[in-house]
Amino acid sequence: QVQLVESGGGLVQAGGSLRLSCAASGRAFRRYTMGWFRQAPGKEREFVAVISWSGGNPSYADSAKGRFTVSRDNAKNTVYLQMNSLKPEDTAVYYCAAAAPYYSGSAPGAYDYWGQGTQVTVSS
Repeated sequence: QVQLVESGGGLVQAGGSLRLSCAASGRAFRRYTMGWFRQAPGKEREFVAVISWSGGNPSYADSAKGRFTVSRDNAKNTVYLQMNSLKPEDTAVYYCAAAAPYYSGSAPGAYDYWGQGTQVTVSS
């Protein structure tokens, strides 16, 4: 079992930065692949980034490459999403999610646990 709680969202101007955190509880945290997703009003949930249980070889959606960085600190039971050069189109509710350690893809349906989400709003 893994419980996830996101934090760090807020209002930021275009070009600014935010760091999202996802605090996890549960002894099995180290066994999970962790992903970040986002969902804007009226749109489908969208993959943003994923990182393996070991923290190696993170991958990103094209929209996030070069601007976002995903990392994890298993000792702190925390996953991060550093977001730089934010754009208005990044505005969404951001979710962290946990999947089985053998999964490293972008399909929301493959993720077993989800946080409540944190709102990110980027003003122009």
